[in-house]
Amino acid sequence: MSTPSLQGKIALVTGAASPIGIGRHIALALIAAGARVALLDRNSDWLDQTLAEAHALGGSDCAMPIVADITDPDAAAHAVQATIDRFGALHVLFNNAGTSPTAEDLMPDVRGQETHFWDITPQAWSRVVAVNFSGAFFMSRAAVRPMLEQKWGRIVSVTTSLDTMYRKGNAPYGPSKAGHEALLATMAQELEGSGVSANVLTPGGGTNTNLIPRSVPDAYRNALIKPEVMRAPAVWLASAESDGFNGKRIIAARWDENLPIWVRLEKSAAPAAWPQLGAQSVRPAPVA
Repeated sequence: MSTPSLQGKIALVTGAASPIGIGRHIALALIAAGARVALLDRNSDWLDQTLAEAHALGGSDCAMPIVADITDPDAAAHAVQATIDRFGALHVLFNNAGTSPTAEDLMPDVRGQETHFWDITPQAWSRVVAVNFSGAFFMSRAAVRPMLEQKWGRIVSVTTSLDTMYRKGNAPYGPSKAGHEALLATMAQELEGSGVSANVLTPGGGTNTNLIPRSVPDAYRNALIKPEVMRAPAVWLASAESDGFNGKRIIAARWDENLPIWVRLEKSAAPAAWPQLGAQSVRPAPVA
């Protein structure tokens, strides 16, 4: 199957620079397909490395670095504007940036021990929710206005597997990603028919990234999903080929490039969040 072309498209990827991160693979895949990409990350050293790799792949004008913390709404707005100032537009936003308490050394690595929500420090809770949930809102809020003006755009959010969201011992990471996906489903409904879509892309399970604690044995780490699985579906979601695809989640580990697109989507896609549970709210009867 041929790779969709992203010639002329401008993308912004958050959390784009970790050497073993999902964002780096997404950004480089977009560049390989012809897009120009703003690489946003907090780590300037990582950004320098990923930018050099991007330039080697797509030339000196294919990428720009942005050092920013998306938990600051002003920084999020500045990142969007900087992208537009440099490249002339913004068509695609990948809300990929994510963190966990162990990734930021906010709590000790307690893998193999019983953990409880009451052991989570307020600092750890606030930081994870700020990055994984509020940061996605700030970025989406800033990016959607120019997309609506041009009547075309893509907001793609990297969340997590549904069972990870509520798994015992996995707060605050799981709940923060659940909030993120619920937000995405809300955005998709409000964007329906505008030319701008909002969808989820998730690896499908435990993935070998920098969020995995450093103490995890290599044998376990190497058995995890590889972040490379995000490349092909990310390009499709960013392309014109996904026009009309909105409010869905794609599990990247189930994406098979050897299959026709309708079979690929049948195997890997489902509605975002939990609409299969149906409308369960009790509402007042209409007033005559």
